[in-house]
Amino acid sequence: MEKLFEKEAVSKVYFKLALPVVLSMIVSMVYSLADTYFVAKTGNANLVAGVTIGAPLFSFMLAVGDIFGLGGSAIVSQLFGQKNYNLSKRLASASFYATIVISVGLTLILLALEKPVLLLLGAKPATYQYAADFYRVLVAGSTFITVSLVPGNLIRTEGLAVQSMVATMAGTILAIILDPLFLFVFNWGAAGVALANVLGYALNTSLLIYCVKTKSRYLSFNLKLAKLSWADWKRVIEIGIPASITNFMQTFGMALLNNYLAPFGAASVAAMGITQKIYGIVILVLVGFAFGAQPLVGYCYGAKNVQRFKEVLRFDIMVEVVYALVFSVILMILAPGLVSCFMNQAEIVKEGAYMLRACLATTPFIGLIMVLTTVFQSASKAMSALLMSVSRQGVFYLLVMLAFSSLFGYHGIIWAQAVADILTAIMGIYLYRRSFKDFN
Repeated sequence: MEKLFEKEAVSKVYFKLALPVVLSMIVSMVYSLADTYFVAKTGNANLVAGVTIGAPLFSFMLAVGDIFGLGGSAIVSQLFGQKNYNLSKRLASASFYATIVISVGLTLILLALEKPVLLLLGAKPATYQYAADFYRVLVAGSTFITVSLVPGNLIRTEGLAVQSMVATMAGTILAIILDPLFLFVFNWGAAGVALANVLGYALNTSLLIYCVKTKSRYLSFNLKLAKLSWADWKRVIEIGIPASITNFMQTFGMALLNNYLAPFGAASVAAMGITQKIYGIVILVLVGFAFGAQPLVGYCYGAKNVQRFKEVLRFDIMVEVVYALVFSVILMILAPGLVSCFMNQAEIVKEGAYMLRACLATTPFIGLIMVLTTVFQSASKAMSALLMSVSRQGVFYLLVMLAFSSLFGYHGIIWAQAVADILTAIMGIYLYRRSFKDFN
């Protein structure tokens, strides 16, 4: 591990760590597109809208897993840089079991609060039953989804990115196989879509746990080791909460958007659901590169290797921005045809193409945001990470949405996220210069 993180050329180790994560994201994206395709092929706009309304719940579950998944892995990568392997095993074990306890508790709470949560997410009389069917199954199996974030992130800090990729791909492929089977053979509707997700994550989580037990040298899920001092818990939580808030804000942003679009009809909500899936082609890869590089960033920071830290950061930004520019332009050109592949109804194709182009307009800024956010997390810059987490799809998005929806109506709603992206990127540059004065 030391040779990989300390001696290899930055470009080589970067892609060795990041490409498996990107490939995992691409496979997940294929499932997301296939899932939307299969649901849309039912021709039922209310079903599509119902699953779209339930989608923020999935982001919420990932957010919970990120508390100890990203928080734990960020600290572990620093510990590896410091050669503190005893603490890394204890921290990994504590993060794993803390996530199980929290996820089980949340499952019970969410099952009890079904109706108010769905109404908050934007469910209407025509879409409520579809959203509820999706909700119940996803919540019942949420522990598999939430817990997967912990071993999935931790094993990458040890350079086991390929093993993480294999587990993710296996779970996703299973979900792709089950999705049409549950929808068209068993006719389970939205509940079948949710069940395919849950079973895919169950396989993914099982394989990741097996990998930790058989492949890892410096990580452990031994319950006897799951003891940390308050200072160590605090280190994890200070980074995990901002990382988690990023997904919480994604949940908030999607719910906010659905609520503002709901008065324009189910077709608009369905068009945005399809748009978000296609948009994920760019975003998931950006996330893959950013989080794939995170173990290297944390290791260099923990080892106080300033020159290598800055070299990694520059290369990461270059990859993100170039990729975002190229693929955004391609998808903008192909927008109408891509939307029509999912639902070939004139109104939805027109709205979806317009929405997709608005979303893609600021993807280079999102690439920069991803890099800066992961750098703040990897270096334990808790306040900077927190500010980035609450801004893009939180504070900035809400303020812009309120202003633009009043000023520009439907068009303001569609373009609010792009404006929030630019504001967040500007803030991120300022925070980096302020937080890393000693590294400049």
